[in-house]
Amino acid sequence: MADQTIVEALLLGILEGLTEFVPVSSTAHLLLAGHFLGFESTGKTFEVLIQLGAIMAILTVYFMRLVRMAAALPSDRKTRRFVAGVLLAFLPAAVIGAGAHGFIKQVLFETPVLICTVLIVGGVILLWIDRLPLKPRYTDIMDYPLGLCFKIGLFQCLAMIPGTSRSGSTIAGALLMGTDKRSAAEFSFFLAMPTMAGAFTLDLYKNRDVLTFDDAVIIGAGFVTAFAAGAFVVKYLLDYVSKHGFALFAWWRIAVGTVGLIGLLLLG
Repeated sequence: MADQTIVEALLLGILEGLTEFVPVSSTAHLLLAGHFLGFESTGKTFEVLIQLGAIMAILTVYFMRLVRMAAALPSDRKTRRFVAGVLLAFLPAAVIGAGAHGFIKQVLFETPVLICTVLIVGGVILLWIDRLPLKPRYTDIMDYPLGLCFKIGLFQCLAMIPGTSRSGSTIAGALLMGTDKRSAAEFSFFLAMPTMAGAFTLDLYKNRDVLTFDDAVIIGAGFVTAFAAGAFVVKYLLDYVSKHGFALFAWWRIAVGTVGLIGLLLLG
């Protein structure tokens, strides 16, 4: 295994961590970067499996809060409702992801023009939502009704299309249904835990017979940098979006999608 591959894996891991929890589509960034770098992973598993680093980043930053929730679960009704809401929101993606896994990996992951186009369209939609004069009814994730959680989970299913963004679709859906920006982003963090863990487990199981030791080393390298970059983003993102909204991420999506289309046109 070439040293250059390890370097690429480290760089892609940083890219995963920086983009997983912001509404720009980490999968799109990884697939496009891998396309132009000539980076190929067995069964396109690298792009999914290094999400374990991002999962660990959330668990690290939210560790004490998760411990308090676990302790309160038997006796506190609000905590039980919140946990049930997260699991309910996770359910649609679990069903669709398991059923459409092959199509997503073999068709959608292999269509860079679609990915770039979705990035641009999603950026325009995010700009529109960010500028709407929305009046939030829910500002605390612990108060989200179960029906609202399930509807956010339906929005998350849009992220099956690379370029849509898991966090982007959940945040946009939450904002349109009456949440404020900070709580929408925070609920997206919590929903990421079962969603990304489920995607990791399914992809690892589906590719268990084709992965090699070299793949494990590359994935491990990406995991480390994804963890470090993800922890940084989770720690500071909520304060940023509370003050500045999502316009920066929308324009970034449009720029990356446009540059990607130009690159595909010129380089193939």
